Amino acid sequence: MASAPARPYHHGNLRQALVEATLALAAEGGPESVSVRAAARRSGVSSGAPFRHFANRRVLMTAVAEEAMRMLREYIQRSQRSVRGDDPLQRLRALGPAYLRWASRHPTHFRIISARELIDFEGSAALKQHNADIRELMQTLLTRAQRIGQLRADLDLRQVELSMRALAYGLARMHIDQHYPQWDVPQRRIEAAASAALDLFIDGLLA
Repeated sequence: MASAPARPYHHGNLRQALVEATLALAAEGGPESVSVRAAARRSGVSSGAPFRHFANRRVLMTAVAEEAMRMLREYIQRSQRSVRGDDPLQRLRALGPAYLRWASRHPTHFRIISARELIDFEGSAALKQHNADIRELMQTLLTRAQRIGQLRADLDLRQVELSMRALAYGLARMHIDQHYPQWDVPQRRIEAAASAALDLFIDGLLA
């Protein structure tokens, strides 16, 4: 599902109007096509108006990335609330599909937050905090699952964490870049097939 087109700005929150305009521009021409002046034109304001909020494109794109990360965290939190009980393995299995749902429903957000050369990830306290919270959740679940004997004792959990992240990102990227048809996966089965791939990976970790 593509992000909604930006609405012309008339009054109120110019900052959010510029974020929405940036999403619309990126959806049409890719993240690299965005400029602060183009976002201003899309919002129906003067070319100088955005600079009160965004000094340059990098700052503007970082604001969109912060919105993307907040949304991802919400998807993950919802996935955790959907799991009955406190079984760390079941909670772990819910993480990947939540990431895939976020990416498939918000492909432009995914593209922008993935374009690290266009955003200031290290300079954004919000991006770093949300990312740290998501990683902490994954690390906690992995540690608990291993401690109670659900996962193999010989696993290097840092390597597992990196591998899970790489797999989820790769599966999401395949969806965004429309690779699944070449692997005989029809549109209606993409989320199920990607989630099955994540489960297959986790099954290989079991004690």
